[in-house]
Amino acid sequence: MSVEHLDIRRLPFTAPESAALVTELMTDLGARYGSSGDDTPVDPTDFDPPGGDFLVAFLDGEPVGCAGWRGHGTEEAELKRMYTAPAGRRRGVARAVLRAIEDSAREAGRKRVILETGDKQPEAIAFYVANGYERIPDFGYYRDEPGVRSFGRKL
Repeated sequence: MSVEHLDIRRLPFTAPESAALVTELMTDLGARYGSSGDDTPVDPTDFDPPGGDFLVAFLDGEPVGCAGWRGHGTEEAELKRMYTAPAGRRRGVARAVLRAIEDSAREAGRKRVILETGDKQPEAIAFYVANGYERIPDFGYYRDEPGVRSFGRKL
């Protein structure tokens, strides 16, 4: 399904729209995992170009989705803080944001996007698999935790 009136903008990770969506994401993850959400260390400057990027999707002027990437080594982009608010779900927002993130990473010279998710996010796993992501060896902050699922996709 195509999304009408969708505008994807580069915003700082600390912008009010970005922060509100990330807060919603952390609330969702906290409820799923019984935690604070995601304890992976994140510095807001990780998402500053050219070594990263943060994008927010606006549907009819309202922020409904976000994602960022940060450098992981010299050739990989690590996808972080991918989220679609309920108002944007099943409307193509997540796919559009993912494609924009991949384009941004590719333009910055990255060869692959990698990500961590977990077994309590089956819809996220299905989404990534449907978009060409394959299981890779676990990495990152949660690599040794039960239930972690890492994925990657060549750009």
